[in-house]
Amino acid sequence: MTGLSRSVRIAVLTFLAVLCATVRTAHSQSSSARPHRSKSPSNVDWPVYGGQAAGDHYSSLSQINRKNVHELQLAWKFDAGEEGGLETSPIIVGRILYGYTATQKVIALDAASGKLIWKFDSGIKGKNPVRGVSYWADGKEGRIFAPVTNFLYALDARTGKPMPNFGEGGRIDLRKDLRGDYQAQSVAMTSPGMVYKDLIIVGGRNPETHPSPPGDIRAFDVRTGELRWRFHTIPHPGEFGYETWPKDAWRYSGAANNWAGMSLDSERGIVYVPTGSPVFDFYGADRVGDDLFGDSLLALDGQTGKRIWHFQGVHHDIWDRDFPSPPALLSVRRDGKKIDAVAQTTKQGFLFLFDRTTGKPVFPVEERSFPPSQIPGEVTSPTQPVPLVPEPFSRQLLTEDLLTQRTPAAHAWAEKEFSTYLSGGQFVPAALDRETVVFPCFLGGAEWGGPAVDPRRGVIFVNANEWACVIALTENKPSRSTGERTYHNQCSVCHGDKRAGSPPTYPSLVDVGMRLSPTQIETTILQGKGRMPAFPNLQGDYLQKLVQFLETGGDPEVKVDGGKADDTASSASAGARQITPELLGATVYSNKCATCHGDHREGKPPVFPALTGIGQRLTAQQIQDRVHQGKGPMPAFATLIAKEMDGLLAYLIAQDPVDLDPDRDALYSSTADGAPMKYRITGSNDFLDPDGYPAIKPPWGTLNAIDLNTGKYLWKIPLGEYPDLAAKGLTNTGSENYGGPIVTAGDVLFIGATVYDKKFRAFDSLTGKLLWQTVLPNSAIATPATYLIDGKQYVVVSSGGGKDPKGSSGSVYVAFALP
Repeated sequence: MTGLSRSVRIAVLTFLAVLCATVRTAHSQSSSARPHRSKSPSNVDWPVYGGQAAGDHYSSLSQINRKNVHELQLAWKFDAGEEGGLETSPIIVGRILYGYTATQKVIALDAASGKLIWKFDSGIKGKNPVRGVSYWADGKEGRIFAPVTNFLYALDARTGKPMPNFGEGGRIDLRKDLRGDYQAQSVAMTSPGMVYKDLIIVGGRNPETHPSPPGDIRAFDVRTGELRWRFHTIPHPGEFGYETWPKDAWRYSGAANNWAGMSLDSERGIVYVPTGSPVFDFYGADRVGDDLFGDSLLALDGQTGKRIWHFQGVHHDIWDRDFPSPPALLSVRRDGKKIDAVAQTTKQGFLFLFDRTTGKPVFPVEERSFPPSQIPGEVTSPTQPVPLVPEPFSRQLLTEDLLTQRTPAAHAWAEKEFSTYLSGGQFVPAALDRETVVFPCFLGGAEWGGPAVDPRRGVIFVNANEWACVIALTENKPSRSTGERTYHNQCSVCHGDKRAGSPPTYPSLVDVGMRLSPTQIETTILQGKGRMPAFPNLQGDYLQKLVQFLETGGDPEVKVDGGKADDTASSASAGARQITPELLGATVYSNKCATCHGDHREGKPPVFPALTGIGQRLTAQQIQDRVHQGKGPMPAFATLIAKEMDGLLAYLIAQDPVDLDPDRDALYSSTADGAPMKYRITGSNDFLDPDGYPAIKPPWGTLNAIDLNTGKYLWKIPLGEYPDLAAKGLTNTGSENYGGPIVTAGDVLFIGATVYDKKFRAFDSLTGKLLWQTVLPNSAIATPATYLIDGKQYVVVSSGGGKDPKGSSGSVYVAFALP
């Protein structure tokens, strides 16, 4: 180094020191389940997503404790300078922090200073959430396994460069070897894989509509990327569970996938894999049966993938009740005996506890009867499993006495709206053309952040969402165009029949063509973004017509100026159909009125009146005045030109109005093989008051401590608040929250998670008392991590935001330490 400047020599020596630290700790990290401690007693790692392979989010560190946590100060901050949100919980190995930026670039930071060591850019601008990476080492080299969309990369832990001997040029394409043309499959990893010996075990995120690939669990060789074993979550002939599906369902059914991540008992060699629901999420007439291994906790032999035991949490799921996070391993004492257990939280607010070796429930689980579906063709399970202990950590039945009291106006609105709903608690099938309450909603209850466990006491800590949403099924009626049919098949499950969405969870697509270019819309469809998966199966005419439908928001065959769009697929069936005023009016009605008054003018009394027979109640002039001027909640439509208004009047007054699609026998194709699906969901709508707050009484988010030796609650507190309400004195309401807690031997629980207030909090894990909080640049929608370097304990959390449409988003990591 004689020819180098002093500053360069210092930089090189620092980098070499970091590399040496990585090599020194590599042997100790060759199994992801080993204690998270480097050889040096002054350094303690956090080498696995969730801290340890057990998924317990626990650290034995106690330098920061409940007596001094209030003294925490900013230690360092790293800002990648990207917008878009961040859900990553980093890992820390040998003085290096590994994580992602908001666009899925993989980064390595000096964990003591936050300085960037390397950055890997795959060239793919990922827009879907990715929550962490995995680490493996054998004493000679270390590898970072980093998912980026549908690829799993193996990177050199020292340099960030792809390992050329892994898969194809350092990566494997997870779409391959599932079913059919791999390029038409949609699979992405949102949670990191689990390392066991020389295997990386992975699941994936699949679409929630047809077509979807099967949710196979796969194990790949960490060195070569070769497939070593596979477990079929949709069983093949001769496999256990095959009889719980229709014959040959494995050929066309999809999902039952592990998107949430896994936990591992390395001593027993058992990997615990929670799965989600099969497609379609809300209607299962094409998959009659219990549908193993959907919505199941699987205990698999980590070396071979063989099933050891399983528990199915929902039989024949039509409520999107996926197991949402990796289970947590811990030991409890029952009847004077120690039981090595596994705890699984759920979206519906249940907590199941099993003997992790046998799968036997530690607390009683009862198969309870629930009402059957009234939808023709749907065959629901007569019973569902319900744990008797602990009590659910989220409220289970929405009744009128639980409606919001925030303001008299909000309460009156909620009462009127609720009177139109069907509300019967858990596992009530969705009704036909009547909105059914799902409470808690599809986003929990518990969510993907997972719980934390204090293994010394057998106590589990669970953060939960608590608000309601509503769904309804409707008959698939003839579509007006290829674009509309494709929209209803693939998009309306989240964005609703009328593209109105359910903000902030599912954004509105009304006027999306004014916000995004056709290319941007097409890119989002093909690549996905946020909660939305990719739809690479949509190609050619289907993709073009879907983009056209989203741009125009109406029927591309019948334009409001009376012109004819070029839609060959639909024009063939329409022939030379004359564009009459009434037909033009039907298009105007669909674009402007149907969102509130329904597809067939039936309305939604008492909120939105029926318009059938309106010509007998009002004159044409009165109808025109009402349209132009508005009334009550109905806005004015003063910009309608004369031709449009004349057509709308003709359509509204008609006794037997024209159908926009004359092919009355056509059905939407919603299954993988093109067979007709007779019913579809009209959309998922959060039950929010007109001001955008949950239309139920608080708490809207909670943090719970449960003693799993007894099943009793130790404490329960609201988690999070809305800044606008807090400024008016309405505090401690709780709020929507994502990302889990961690707990330490210092009896401190750290959690971000809250969507709206951007706060990072520390609680006394013994009492639930708030000990410290700070405001971050963006909301911390992620699980924190804690580690020790040179005798100093750090707590770090990613601050990405992105869930609050009115809030900021970014790509920031913030670390705290004592002075």
